[in-house]
Amino acid sequence: MANAHAAAATKADAVEEFAFDSMEDALAAFAAGEFLVVMDDEGRENEGDLIIAADSITTEKMAWFIKMTSGYICISLPGEALDQLELPLMVANNQEHFKTAYTITADYKIGTTTGISAHDRALTARKLAEGAPAHEFSRPGHMVPLRARDGGVLTRKGHTESAVDLCRLTGHAPAGLLCELVNDNEQGSMARRDDCRAFANRWGIKMISVDMIVAYRKSLEMCVPGFTSEM
Repeated sequence: MANAHAAAATKADAVEEFAFDSMEDALAAFAAGEFLVVMDDEGRENEGDLIIAADSITTEKMAWFIKMTSGYICISLPGEALDQLELPLMVANNQEHFKTAYTITADYKIGTTTGISAHDRALTARKLAEGAPAHEFSRPGHMVPLRARDGGVLTRKGHTESAVDLCRLTGHAPAGLLCELVNDNEQGSMARRDDCRAFANRWGIKMISVDMIVAYRKSLEMCVPGFTSEM
């Protein structure tokens, strides 16, 4: 009984001590090419995604990315970039619960083989970020583009929009890689808030929330006349 009380007290202390990192520290890390853990609302998906700027991804980072997540790596891009890449929406009638805007998948043709390796997915991501010509990609493929809404997190509070906003706020090309964190257990269950905090602490990664990005953008656009992260 005493052990049960001690365990409950330890868990309560862990919850009470939970805290996100600051936006300033997170943006500095992201600007330097590091991953972030980004949580959405507990009333929405209640998931944490690993997010990194696509122009910063390497083969080694992609291999670690795949290993630590569900492995279903997506890349968030603005609509105009996807139009130029000739990557239309995957379906006309989107029935996904949160209306995540999946497009046709793609692989970069040059210097890749099957498209699924860490090397090939990293190269495809970098080429999508730089806006390589549409004819240099094969369709379908193994990289999963997502169409971010205009206005970013101010119009849709999703990981898709968070990824592009983070890139724009830190001077990266507006293309962010993202994937859901899962627990390292037999069920491969979804990582929730405290799981994500423990993961971030273990790997020295900054952790923020979508709501924090919303608040940061609103504060910038109020304080700096004419500022917009769409620039």
